[in-house]
Amino acid sequence: MDAGCAQAQPALLDYKTEKYLLTKNRKVGVIYRFLHLAILCYIIGWVFLAKKGYQDTDSDPHFSIITKLKGVSITKNFRNSQEKIWDVADFVKPSQGENVLFLVTNFIATTGQVQRTCAENPVNSDARCSENLDCVAGEPVVNGNGIKTGKCVMFNHTQSTCEIYGWCPVENESLLRKPRLNEAENFTLFIKNVVHFSKFNFSRANTLDTSDETYFKNCRYNPVSSPYCPVFQIQEIITQAGQSFEELSVMGGVVAARIEWKCDLDRPAAECLPQYSFRLQDTKNNFRTATYYWDQERKEYRDLFKLYGFRFDISVTGEVKPPKNQQTIQETRNE
Repeated sequence: MDAGCAQAQPALLDYKTEKYLLTKNRKVGVIYRFLHLAILCYIIGWVFLAKKGYQDTDSDPHFSIITKLKGVSITKNFRNSQEKIWDVADFVKPSQGENVLFLVTNFIATTGQVQRTCAENPVNSDARCSENLDCVAGEPVVNGNGIKTGKCVMFNHTQSTCEIYGWCPVENESLLRKPRLNEAENFTLFIKNVVHFSKFNFSRANTLDTSDETYFKNCRYNPVSSPYCPVFQIQEIITQAGQSFEELSVMGGVVAARIEWKCDLDRPAAECLPQYSFRLQDTKNNFRTATYYWDQERKEYRDLFKLYGFRFDISVTGEVKPPKNQQTIQETRNE
């Protein structure tokens, strides 16, 4: 143990110093100073000048969106061969949208439905039968249109299906291979967006503040000549999303519309303009709706529609970078 203590005492009294080695090599010196210069240039040029690292940011805007679709189309009436006019009240769901809206481009109509018994559609495999025992009374048809009555009946000259109680005649499954509302490619979509960055009390709108009521009826969006006219032709939107209107409008689709604000308040406020982008999310989109009416005997009927079309999902992102020494910035509306 005495030996261990004896070895520990010199170690406690040791004193260490750094030893520097001076290398007189021009090549190594140039590389060493070049690395210092590169780091300095990165900090000054990229972090401070390009990315404005000295600025505070707000990337969580509050926003409002109002959308309006305009256009008129004509089709054959689904009850007779006469022509039917479709306007915004018919082909837009809802009629005045927010950040999601649906534009009808095609549809299947099943008219004059009433609650009674009829043969189920053979497209439902659960409804196909060869005898009554195949149809258990009281069972709903899987993915079908009604409740089985226990009878196997003829659907047409070649196929037999279970009889059901439901809305009859059953839904028509015949879809035209071209859109019924082909004129929808020329419809226009108006997207009004107001953003507010509460952290810096900074607000901005993407529309021109004008008293001219005809301005938005006649203008079309152009990033250079009409940056404050957020009116887009439907065909152009689908094209920017990378698809053909003629092909996509038959079965419908889902289009994501993105509005992106990036504002640098070291620059003039007039240069704070949004960027618009459109991307296809799905190639099929439909839903069902019905209108109900009664005859003179108060018997209820309905017309069932399976609507195909474009659903537009509109999102807003943004970032504002005001100078640190500017506490509050109040932006006036577009001039």
